[in-house]
Formats: sequence, structure tokens, C-alpha cells
Amino acid sequence: MNYKVFTSESVSASHPDKICDQISDAIVDAALKNDPQSRVAVETLVTTNNVVLAGEVKTNSKIQFEKITQGIIKDLGYTNSTFNFSYKSPINVFIHQQSPEIAVGVDSGGAGDQGMMFGFATAETKTLMPLPINIAHRLTERLDEVREEKIISYLRPDGKSEVSVSYEKGKPKTVERVVLAAAHKKGVKGGELREDLYKYVVKPILSELGLKINKRDLIVNGTGAWTLPGPASDTGVTGRKIIVDSYGAFARSGGGAFSGKDPTKVDRSGAYAARFIAKNIVAEELAEKCEVQLAYVIGQRDPITRDIETFGTEKKPIRVIRDFAWKLLDLSVPGIIKGLNLRRPIYRETARYGHFGRNSFPWEQVNGLP
Repeated sequence: MNYKVFTSESVSASHPDKICDQISDAIVDAALKNDPQSRVAVETLVTTNNVVLAGEVKTNSKIQFEKITQGIIKDLGYTNSTFNFSYKSPINVFIHQQSPEIAVGVDSGGAGDQGMMFGFATAETKTLMPLPINIAHRLTERLDEVREEKIISYLRPDGKSEVSVSYEKGKPKTVERVVLAAAHKKGVKGGELREDLYKYVVKPILSELGLKINKRDLIVNGTGAWTLPGPASDTGVTGRKIIVDSYGAFARSGGGAFSGKDPTKVDRSGAYAARFIAKNIVAEELAEKCEVQLAYVIGQRDPITRDIETFGTEKKPIRVIRDFAWKLLDLSVPGIIKGLNLRRPIYRETARYGHFGRNSFPWEQVNGLP
């Protein structure tokens, strides 16, 4: 990588797009809980005092769409009617059965759609994630914590982070800039907000990672005051944060979203498999950086493409790395689902602070399958 500075962003769990991702994934979880063979492809849209659910579901589970949706919205802090969006907002459900033309291919173990997926890992952090997105996720997670725990009592739901890291010869050196956006009650002065966010969010997270930044390099709420949070200010849609969900643009993206999809959809399961392989290669110290590419055709079990890029950082011959990689996991669609144990309700938690870099997920395990 030849960038001198690289920037990645994250968003809080209460960001409009993440509200949608979590609702869609909570529906996936509800379907899989009592019927592991469920097929789900659900999109959510949130806007001023309205929620729309649409998509396809094939399941023996009884799913209470409205109750699930209300629970997520309430949990994320949208309880105040003055936000012009809350758990009491109307919910419109437009969900039907999966197309039989798709189902026939999936029933035989084939992919639920075509597409290409990429997985990435780098030795520059303990999580084997790029440093910019790693910091950005920790900042938004902390932003949610200080609001929920009332450490900063005047914060409202919704927020973002953006982190710029300087690099020298492909290695991260310093944090150049941090940008935070945080909704707050009316009457709070910008200076007070900036001081509190630096003290309770930025400084603790950077210190935890062995980093620091000068307060003058922190930007808060670039347009000034931000008092109306959530969907009334910014309509949200499932699957619109695919770069936040993956590697912060540090690696390639296949373009397919993850949330709202059961694991027969290779946009999700294929991306998880690719991360699993890339992470194990780096964890085994076969390379300092690794990107794994996969591609699938709807209705077919096995990938039509699989390849590995190590960006010149390999410690062993590529043939040795490939031999190691392709023995880690059966890359057929049923092989990924079984190997990573994906037919279970684990997905709502993936829909905030990124799908990669947290060891609680099976695709993040090293030294053997979960």
C-alpha cells in the first residue's frame, strides 16, 4: 500500500442504516432459532415516523415482525416522540415466500445468488484488522456506551466516527485525525461536547490501543449543532454500510451486503469464509497481509473462483500458502455453512461495529474450525 494516510469510518448502532441492519438480522435470527433451514432475504427501510419491511422468507418459525422491529428500535434509544421516529412509529410489512426458481437451486445445496466475495487480514493489529477501521469501530462502540450509561447524559442516539492513520512503508505510524458526529440535546455548546467526547471517548480508546492524538486534531459535528437524530434526519436502508461492515475500504469489496440474509446467500457466508481463511493465513504467520477472493454462481455448490493475494508479504512460497488455505474449510456452500456452524441465531450482533475483528464470531476463530 502506497497511501501516506488512510481513512476509514464507522457508525453507531443507532445510526439509521444500522437500525435497519439490526432489524433485518434479528428477523434472520428469529427464523433460524426454531427452523435452521429457514431462508431469509429481508430489507428494512426507516424514515420519518415510518418503518417498512420487505423481502422473502421461507420458514416453519412463527416470526412476529412488528414485535421484533419495535424491540430493536426501543433498545437503540428511540423512545422519544420528539425525534419524529420511535418504537411506536407505524410498521408496514411486505414479506412473501422465496421464489421457487431460486429455491430449487438452494434446495440442492447451491448458492442462493451469484457474486464475488473478499476476505482480508493484516498483522497490523491484534484483531488482524486494518488499524483505521479497528479504531473507528471502537470509537462508535464507546460513543454508544457513554450515552447508554449516561456518562455523557445529554447525548442522543445516532453517531459516526472517522479515523485517519498515517503510514510509512505500509506500516501504521500515528493517528492523524479523528472525526466524531454525535447527536445531543438542545442547548449543549459545541465546546462542551468536544471536551466530553475527547475525555470520555477518544482518549480512553486510543490509550487502550497504545495511541494518542492532540485535542486540536479532533473534529466534532462538522456542521455545528446536531439535535434531531436518526431516521427523521437521514433515511436508513439495510445493506448500505458494506464498507463499514467489512474492512473500511482497506480491502476490496464484492459489493454484496450481509445483513438480512440467511447463510445460503454467499454474499454473507462466502465473505465469512474468505475472512476465516485470510485470518488463519496471517495468524499462522504465513504472510503479513492476505486477501482471499471467492466467486459463486446461483444454484451451484462450489466456487467458480478462489485465489489468494499476499501483497508481497508472504513468508512462505505461495504454493505452500494455497495448500494450507484450501485445507482449512470446504468452500462449497454446504461446506461453509457446516464448517462455520452458520445455521443458528448469531446475526443481530454482527450488524453493529463490523462483521469482522471480534472473536465471538465463528469466522474469526484460528487454529481450527469452531
